Amino acid sequence: MSATKDAEVQAGAWEIRPANARDWPAIWEILEPVIRAGETFTWDADTPEEQARERWFKQAPGQTFVAVGRGALDGVVLGTGELHANQGGGGSHVANAGYMVHPAHGGKGLARALCAYSLDAARAAGFRAMQFNAVVESNVRAVAAWKSMGFEVLATIPEAFLHPRLGYVGLHLMYRTL
Repeated sequence: MSATKDAEVQAGAWEIRPANARDWPAIWEILEPVIRAGETFTWDADTPEEQARERWFKQAPGQTFVAVGRGALDGVVLGTGELHANQGGGGSHVANAGYMVHPAHGGKGLARALCAYSLDAARAAGFRAMQFNAVVESNVRAVAAWKSMGFEVLATIPEAFLHPRLGYVGLHLMYRTL
């Protein structure tokens, strides 16, 4: 069984599928507070909605995906992710990805499930590895989750991220093969 199917079976409360244009309002509802908070993503806190949409929706071999609820939350977008080539040309065989979960649904394994889905999708698209360029070191839940998914911290760039409450903190470069 793939990592994605394992995560879905364990959770049972959601299904992960490719996103479509109709999902955007729900995706924006998740992205906007995370972007505005400026604590975990390196996007400008005042990123306008249209720019966020252009940036979040990816073209093949990348993709954008959503986790939608089952049962009582049937069809509700609980989280979202995106997958794309980390670089072009000679570096295009390494994927990059990002994930955001609605705060009401955090702590339930959904980010791990989104990551597992992206690992499977990256492998299926022919990528050989996945790299996260900028994991904010103070985002300890994400760092722990990605380590549990087989990523290792290759380097930490000191004071590379200006956290709105903590001041300057490091950014981890994390990597794993597929």
